[in-house]
Amino acid sequence: MYLTLKSIHIFCVLLTFLSFFIRGIWMIQNHPRLQQRWVKIVPHLIDSVLLLSGISLVFTIHQYPFINHWLTAKLLALLLYIILGSIALKRGKTKTIRLTAWISALGAFLYMVTVAITRVVNPLIW
Repeated sequence: MYLTLKSIHIFCVLLTFLSFFIRGIWMIQNHPRLQQRWVKIVPHLIDSVLLLSGISLVFTIHQYPFINHWLTAKLLALLLYIILGSIALKRGKTKTIRLTAWISALGAFLYMVTVAITRVVNPLIW
């Protein structure tokens, strides 16, 4: 069960990254595809499966946020990623703000992945 959950989680991490990266490129290009209905729905479906698999993994491996520091760092980075991603793709008032938020969100995402792989919590990890 653990390996299945972990595989689903990792697959969704890859899909989420690709989805966010491509939508960021489209945002930079003012691409009309960014306004299509499926582009607004599919990422939420992927992220929901990602979140559910992550929560399931927490209980499977018996490591919890605010108890295990690496998981707390990952959760806080997730919140930062969500906020920055929202600014990048929806709420940013200028292209500069959106681009800066997009690049910052990618950094937060890479930090999350690094913490997940190493389970080391160090803001200077890079």
